[in-house]
Amino acid sequence: MLFYSFLFCGMICMMCQVVLDNTKLTPGHITSLLVVLGAFLDFFHLYDWVIKVVGGGAQVPILSFGHSLIHGAMVRANDVGFMGIFMGMFDGTAVGISVAILFACLFAFLFRSKD
Repeated sequence: MLFYSFLFCGMICMMCQVVLDNTKLTPGHITSLLVVLGAFLDFFHLYDWVIKVVGGGAQVPILSFGHSLIHGAMVRANDVGFMGIFMGMFDGTAVGISVAILFACLFAFLFRSKD
């Protein structure tokens, strides 16, 4: 399982590096594309299969963020209805978003950018 996780994450990194080297896309564009790809794979229930095959390594890359957004939205939409889409998006990603905001604020207070 560890080997498959290594291969999965390595293939994602390799594909992104090839795209970065051969196109005019920026790292921000590629990150956004990976989130959308993860959401697309989860919408068609393919990312759950990837997680079963690859294991925890499939939950590390940025693809997993898109998967978490759509997965939570679809689960809550089945329970609550249309408004569940908006509520469910933050169920699986709230911790990650909160930690990112916390560390961004912490480092902004501790360090000053050089002009």
